[in-house]
Amino acid sequence: MHADPDFVTIVEVAPRDGLQNESTPLPAEIKVELVDRLSAAGCPTIEVTSFVSPKAVPQLADAAQVMAGIRRHAGIRYTVLTPNWRGFEGARDARADGIVVFGAASETFSQKNINCSIAESLARFRPVVTAALESGIAVRGTVSCALGCPYEGVITPEAVADVTRELLEMGCEEISIADTIGVGTMERTRMVMEAVLEVVDAAQVNAHFHDTQGRALDNLEVCLELGIRSIDASAGGVGGCPFAPGATGNVATEAVLAFLESRGFTTGIDRGAVAATGQWLRDQLARR
Repeated sequence: MHADPDFVTIVEVAPRDGLQNESTPLPAEIKVELVDRLSAAGCPTIEVTSFVSPKAVPQLADAAQVMAGIRRHAGIRYTVLTPNWRGFEGARDARADGIVVFGAASETFSQKNINCSIAESLARFRPVVTAALESGIAVRGTVSCALGCPYEGVITPEAVADVTRELLEMGCEEISIADTIGVGTMERTRMVMEAVLEVVDAAQVNAHFHDTQGRALDNLEVCLELGIRSIDASAGGVGGCPFAPGATGNVATEAVLAFLESRGFTTGIDRGAVAATGQWLRDQLARR
């Protein structure tokens, strides 16, 4: 956690969450250039890729190649998503600074996303989290579908808090509360985040919103009011979850940066460089 209460940490997710839902995979060298551009813009944490089955997410089948190709900057954390032990081994071999494990607040989404129950998914992550921490790798836990599920609809704040507590107890240092399909409202965001903040300190909470219905910035305003100072965003607003119907569009990093600046917050990121990168990324995707 940054000491300055007006500093917000942006976690740039375009290379992973942004690209995993694109119908046409980008070549590895373009992904490497994307990460390098985001590093040069000063993004403090970049979610680079995901060590998942190439059958499940073919868009990120080149994870090891991309991790080997990026130019690492001192002080920037390069993280990857790891759904299981094999994914963790890939992350460790690729020298990831951090890993992300994910549990859903919805049983149906858990089954459709990773083919197991919430309890089974959390049990699967325990040895991964322990091994990562022993290896000096940071661990973040994500709670998917925290504000609504494409299959079950409304999710109770208690369900979100329960998964948060489990992830915290197994050793996750940061908990990301994810509005995976972008259905959250300000009222719902407040209810869920207040339930989460009863089990974890605001300094350890990250907010992940999709702008599916154009409400991401309003919901982030609520998070900032509650003391949350870590936000996921995607350059160019690209991405979504291939296992969540309707989950188009992470909130755009350039929009979040403008929003934060207008409210007196700082991020240490060059907004112009991120906007140029977002446009460049959209151009790369359009060409394919």
